[in-house]
Amino acid sequence: MSSATLPAPQPLGGRRAAFVWGIGVGVYFVAVIFRTSLGVAGLDAADRFHVNASALSTFSILQLLVYAGMQIPVGLMVDRLGTKKVLVLGTVLFTVGQLGFALSPSYATALGSRALLGCGDAMTFISVLRLGSRWFPAKHGPMIGQVAALFGMAGNLVSTIFIARALHDIGWTGTFVGSSLAGVAVLVLLLLFLRDHPEGHEPPPAHHAGAAFVRRQIAESWHEPGTRLGMWVHFTTQFPAMVFLLLWGMPFLVEAQGLDRGTAGGLLTLVVLSNMVVGLVYGQLIARHHAARLPLALGTVGATALMWAATIAYPAPHAPMWLLVTLCLVLGACGPASMIGFDFSRPANPPERQGTASGITNMGGFIASMTTLLAVGVLLDATGDNYRIAFSSVFFLEVLGLVQILRLRTRAQRREREHLVASRVEAVHVPV
Repeated sequence: MSSATLPAPQPLGGRRAAFVWGIGVGVYFVAVIFRTSLGVAGLDAADRFHVNASALSTFSILQLLVYAGMQIPVGLMVDRLGTKKVLVLGTVLFTVGQLGFALSPSYATALGSRALLGCGDAMTFISVLRLGSRWFPAKHGPMIGQVAALFGMAGNLVSTIFIARALHDIGWTGTFVGSSLAGVAVLVLLLLFLRDHPEGHEPPPAHHAGAAFVRRQIAESWHEPGTRLGMWVHFTTQFPAMVFLLLWGMPFLVEAQGLDRGTAGGLLTLVVLSNMVVGLVYGQLIARHHAARLPLALGTVGATALMWAATIAYPAPHAPMWLLVTLCLVLGACGPASMIGFDFSRPANPPERQGTASGITNMGGFIASMTTLLAVGVLLDATGDNYRIAFSSVFFLEVLGLVQILRLRTRAQRREREHLVASRVEAVHVPV
């Protein structure tokens, strides 16, 4: 068939793109509700399963361990199978996990349910990033990523407001069973309406060769300095807010700062609202000024470390409310800053490696979060619930991440310029 008879590809973007991508974002939104529901139910879970701080932290650690461990396999699955199949599988898994958590009669079965939930959750964000790159022009990449993260934080907002209230009003089983119905709803939408790519933009057929293909995908993605820089940016920026929201924020505010649960929940909500506002600002800045990526990431790390230190070192039993509010506002920038990691890995890799590269990048923050969740739980048990000592573990990972970012930044920037020059040369020589 001659090129003259081929149907013209549909332009990227537009209402249909927003609708299809919105379904994917809806799946991620529900996954984040399920992921973060333990953050407001931590004290309830400790009472229900009769566990201490270390055992309680195991819930989130196992969930994040599964999530982080699944990132590269999920990236490979997205590259090979496409977005829809991976999202369908992920939705089934995290819905069954949430339902199982609601009905678990013991600590062991609850752990298994959180692991299943983490496995399904791991399949959502990379798929949504890939879906956005297929349906929208590349120039919208930074904003697409930040908006997806914004909806994820909206899911966190649902947890801090509605899940917390439901636990008080209808109890554990009713809250978690009821919330699992949201997973069923997005699964129906996903099956009916989601498409991997618009008509006329089918990706070229990929040649997969089993284990050799997997090794090559991972090795070539890791070889790019931009992928490694993206991973370390994600590692260093994301985990302070995730540790705070996912598990230890509520106990810290209630037990160490003497706040009631309503006020503590309000401060957690403030983190989420700050995240949503800062995400839009960061997305606009990076879309317009590509060079702002690293200054924004490093500035966020510095501000987070400063406010974290000021809060836990405050020379009084309880930090003043203005300081806690400022801490929460600054923690809201951690999520948007972690998204900058994908803005380093995305241009460093061709389309056929985007899923794998995103998986490597996304591992960073979750490995850091998992490590810190464990460290805080162990230190709390070892020191008799001394939050000053336990929360100091954050600084060790921030220093490690900063060293790696500063080591890789020049190499990644040079490599990115080489890719840009090569793509321009290729465009000039494409026959018309």
